[in-house]
Amino acid sequence: MFHRSTVADPASAGAHRAGSAAPAATGCDARDRSAPGDNPLARGERSAHHGAMRSSLGVRAPLSIVALVTACAPGHPEAPAAAAASVDRAGMDPSVRPGDDFYAYANGGWIKTHEIPPDRASYGTGAIVQELTAKRTAELIGAAVRDAPAGSEARKVGDYYATYLDEAAIAARGAAPLAPALHRIAAIADRRALATALGEALRADVDVLNNTNLDTPNLFGLWVAADLSDPAHNTAFLLQGGLGLPDRDYYLDGSPRMAEIRDRYQAHVAAMLGLAGLSDDAARAARVVALEQAIATAHVPRVDTEDVQKGNNHWTRGELVDRAPGLDWPAFLAAAGLDHQPRFVIWQPSALVGLAALVASQPLDAWKDWLAYHAIERHADVLPRPFDDEVFAFYGKVLTGATQQRERWKRAVDATSAALGEAVGKLYVTRYFPASEKARAEQMVKNEVAAFARRIDNLAWMAPATKARAKAKLAALRVGVGYPDTWRDYRGLEVVRGDAYGNADRAERFDYRRNLDKLARPVDRGEWVMDPQLVNAVNLPAMNALNFPAAILQPPFFDPDRPLVMDYGAAGSVIGHEISHGFDDQGAMFDEAGRLDNWWTPEDLAHFKASAAALARQYDGYHPFPDLAVNGALTSSENIADVAGLAAAYDAYRIAFGGNEAPSIAGLSGDQQFFLSFTQNWRRKAREPALRRQVLTDGHAPSEYRGDTVRNHDAWYAAFHVEPGQALYLAPDRRVRVW
Repeated sequence: MFHRSTVADPASAGAHRAGSAAPAATGCDARDRSAPGDNPLARGERSAHHGAMRSSLGVRAPLSIVALVTACAPGHPEAPAAAAASVDRAGMDPSVRPGDDFYAYANGGWIKTHEIPPDRASYGTGAIVQELTAKRTAELIGAAVRDAPAGSEARKVGDYYATYLDEAAIAARGAAPLAPALHRIAAIADRRALATALGEALRADVDVLNNTNLDTPNLFGLWVAADLSDPAHNTAFLLQGGLGLPDRDYYLDGSPRMAEIRDRYQAHVAAMLGLAGLSDDAARAARVVALEQAIATAHVPRVDTEDVQKGNNHWTRGELVDRAPGLDWPAFLAAAGLDHQPRFVIWQPSALVGLAALVASQPLDAWKDWLAYHAIERHADVLPRPFDDEVFAFYGKVLTGATQQRERWKRAVDATSAALGEAVGKLYVTRYFPASEKARAEQMVKNEVAAFARRIDNLAWMAPATKARAKAKLAALRVGVGYPDTWRDYRGLEVVRGDAYGNADRAERFDYRRNLDKLARPVDRGEWVMDPQLVNAVNLPAMNALNFPAAILQPPFFDPDRPLVMDYGAAGSVIGHEISHGFDDQGAMFDEAGRLDNWWTPEDLAHFKASAAALARQYDGYHPFPDLAVNGALTSSENIADVAGLAAAYDAYRIAFGGNEAPSIAGLSGDQQFFLSFTQNWRRKAREPALRRQVLTDGHAPSEYRGDTVRNHDAWYAAFHVEPGQALYLAPDRRVRVW
């Protein structure tokens, strides 16, 4: 899913786990219905054997990215001098034939000459834009610290940021902020009290379909969103959780590599418990990891979790009690503020049943140790430096391969955006997103929607009845560009200058209460799930809506000073990707109102599924490492959106040029500029641990394979004279078109 976002790239190297601030500018996933950025987005990160090229189509060492340098007259794609600078010639490798390895042809020069910064797990175009956006955002927040009047929203932003940066004040408080939570946990004497503690820890920290985030360190995660069977009303989704490692495979995989990670994780748990002053930390850590091993065994695999048909299970409160014994559900729901919620969507029923049973069967002391560890970990970034350093030592160095913690000011930007995202976004768009760029992006969206509609009309295999429903869905699509029409209200969030830990905790609880309040209100299709300063984009299937934040609509993705055709290859492919998510293997199951409803004829659905399966087999053949292949089923939604989105962007570019090819510039035809812009958009390097994590857990394929999406498009073959016998060549009947 494009997170249904476009990008899924955990950019910052030691981003803390759930509970800590997520990097403000990250994505794809992740599922993306999102766009090209680096995203600790949770998920895995692209990994790279620096400078290595793929030796064959199937097995290829990770490659990767850069910003496109541009300079041409605004609105004049035909300006020759400017366009010569638009394609990054120095970043290409002309020694590689486009038909053998288009990703290396477009990006090989950059890959050979650029290294991943020590504080990042991955690096590329998205990361470069994120760094610039973070710097600009920090400057805007700094001005708020100095100039915003007391009591104003901007001052609240400034105080949160300044307090996060005040490490001396954080150090002076020591571990004292942890004391109340640890005392409550120590006092747990029975299973009812345990259920209450588990309910109090519940947070709105997962998202099934939008910013697809399927992980929470709490036993369960809550997502409040449109009911897939009744999209006019919000409901409460409960998802599996409870793990400190990225996925169940990290616990269940018997390989030496994973066994070493588990050993280092147990050492990390012991270190965190010891820093908090708990005795017998080694024995406690062993109990925590053993309990998480049992939790992982109950978990549903990620491929099944991303199947909406398997996840849309409605249970009443009574059914929770009857079908998932072991957990005191009345106590849990009361503590979570959900005691008046009549029904829930249980996304992974077998996992919920298994986790509830573990609450009764596993030793009470093990659960208390587990709660204590996760309480310590939750806001470690605003505890004294030894806590923060220990988190980075494991989650940064071990899991992503980064060697250096990100600078504190960058993490302060992320933390402030996590707490007050739209308030920060207001500052950002006022300064960096002019009305002219909003209008230009909206015109591009119109062209892309028109192109997709034409593609539906031209599908020879699709019945008229199915075409009519597909076009009705496209016509009802709601597209937000830059920022929301209505800004979020933060008046209820208390920010105290000098109380970094309290601010983080209050912001998390404020967001949780905001989500609970939505349960009593109808769905707001104008609500955004991404902040304007995020380098990403997203499709919201249950609202039949798209968000394109302002930060993705800047160079090199979207640039008024370069040939228009290149914007269509870059930002246009992102827009096409997001539109296409509404028609991927999961999105196509939603109708024009956002209801999970099969609107296909049986024959058309069978044809669509066959095309999706063919694309999955294509991606199954990609091997980032000799011992690890891309999972075509896991990445299916994103791959479909990449293929269909690129096709829509190409057609939209031709619409923009009156049906003609864009002018040639500096020896590059219009089509060549389009495809090079697309694949240079995906430049990215990642460290090996990060790439392995991505392949195992992320719904997005590694960037080099996304860049090779071109091999399914006829126009690419003509543009670069790709012939049979070249590695990327596919016979016309083997090119997967889907839409």
